[in-house]
Amino acid sequence: MENQSNPKKLSIIIPAYNEGRTIHLILNKIKDVVLPEAVLKEIIVVNDCSTDETEATLLSYQFNNPEFVIHYYKHDVNKGKGAAIHNGISKATGDFILIQDADLEYDPEEYTVLLKPMLAGHADVVYGSRFMGGKPHRILFFWHTIGNRFLTFLSNMFSNLNLTDMETCYKLFNATLLKSLSLHENRFGFEPEVTQKIARIPKIRIYEVGISYYGRTYEEGKKINWKDGFWAIWCIFKYGLLRL
Repeated sequence: MENQSNPKKLSIIIPAYNEGRTIHLILNKIKDVVLPEAVLKEIIVVNDCSTDETEATLLSYQFNNPEFVIHYYKHDVNKGKGAAIHNGISKATGDFILIQDADLEYDPEEYTVLLKPMLAGHADVVYGSRFMGGKPHRILFFWHTIGNRFLTFLSNMFSNLNLTDMETCYKLFNATLLKSLSLHENRFGFEPEVTQKIARIPKIRIYEVGISYYGRTYEEGKKINWKDGFWAIWCIFKYGLLRL
């Protein structure tokens, strides 16, 4: 068991854009999670110039929960999800880095599932797959599912991985390895870029674990669209085939 006098730290990066309705709920879930082996939590919220009540909700949450430390940063202009993640990575001080969307599509109770192969010393990177295992998965969009599987297939062709869910939000990284990458994509191209580049690291150990997925409709706040899918295809070719 990890020496509790020198515990590990999990940096949880939350990119937020117009998530005023849900950000306090996801923070409650993160606060209540008990991590294994006395792993500490570092919460980093990056507000990507939201135009709703995201900031007011977050500041109110901080005031009402002073014991739950949240490191808050914001962009003066909207730069995109990838840019918010890059900012969070630069601020992270943990041993591990995890991406957490500010909505309620992914369940923080599953941090333990993601951490298990990392803490056991088997993995350097762990992806949470929505398409494997017996966890709950909300039934929504046929073409989104086809698109996700196609992007994963295309990504696997150039990375020589056998992932089932490249586009998943839940990606857990060894912090040193992630910080060693030169990442450029500011919007939804983060997922294919980081996957192609992490796969190039010699002797990298990448694992997948099954996770739940509580997807949203567009009325409920889903933001990704077909244009992002085409950009992801370009990013796969750019960083996989051209190896930029």
